[in-house]
Amino acid sequence: MVGAVTALAALCGTGVGLGLLSVIVGWRGVDLPRPTRDSTRPKVERANLRIGLAVGAAVVVGAATGWPVGALLAALAGWGAPGLLTGAKGGSLAVARIEAIAGWAEMLRDTMAGAAGLEQAIVATATVAPLPIRAEVVALAVRLEGERLAPALRAFADDVADPTCDLVVAALILAAEHQAQRLGELLGSLAQAARDQATMRLRVEAGRARTRTSVRVIVGATGGLVLGLAVLNRGYLAPYDTAVGQLVLLLVGGVFAAAFMWLAKMTRPVTVERFLGKGPEFASRDGLTGVRS
Repeated sequence: MVGAVTALAALCGTGVGLGLLSVIVGWRGVDLPRPTRDSTRPKVERANLRIGLAVGAAVVVGAATGWPVGALLAALAGWGAPGLLTGAKGGSLAVARIEAIAGWAEMLRDTMAGAAGLEQAIVATATVAPLPIRAEVVALAVRLEGERLAPALRAFADDVADPTCDLVVAALILAAEHQAQRLGELLGSLAQAARDQATMRLRVEAGRARTRTSVRVIVGATGGLVLGLAVLNRGYLAPYDTAVGQLVLLLVGGVFAAAFMWLAKMTRPVTVERFLGKGPEFASRDGLTGVRS
């Protein structure tokens, strides 16, 4: 009877905490994301999955153990589990995008070799551009109907949001605004550099795959040990029922959470900063607005 009352109290406490969090978020206000490339449907679905796992784990652990700290740690575990246990899909998509940029640069080079202008080459390659960037290239071709070439290219770079694409776009903007010579050779060189970068990233991802496997083993062993103690030897965890035990559990859980965050960071690729920015604050001395000086 006492255990049931304690579990109910823990569950109520978890609900009160979530309610206070909702009130704070509602009081401060939340900016709704705009429908850009960075806020696509898959990201929303992943966020919903994380929230569902966090709330579900908190409710189950809080009801089963009666530990408020346990419910909090379970929520953190549910939120971070997808990032620790899933594969390197983001890295594969980034490599595919780099290769697509290289292929599109070569398409532009070959099309302009047939006496076509830059704008005509962009429009001609829009429907046959590599799939990872085809939607962005089509949008660029549509923008060219009502915008000048340079602003349309900058908007295209923001849509793709990749440093390699910034290199190609910078070369195209220079060609459009300053009549750069031998643009075809420059695009060929950039395409080769992009392919070399994609190859390097593939090698790095192969090394990170071993680290991800180790992380999964560590997380699985730790979770299995905790679950086994809770099911098979509940008396071993009895000291955590007290207030002091909850403080100790918070300390131990914080150490494990920090360690798992560090392991997850080791498996993530380093984000390279873009050099094409938005707004006049990134204007360079040569007049190429949007390029960091």
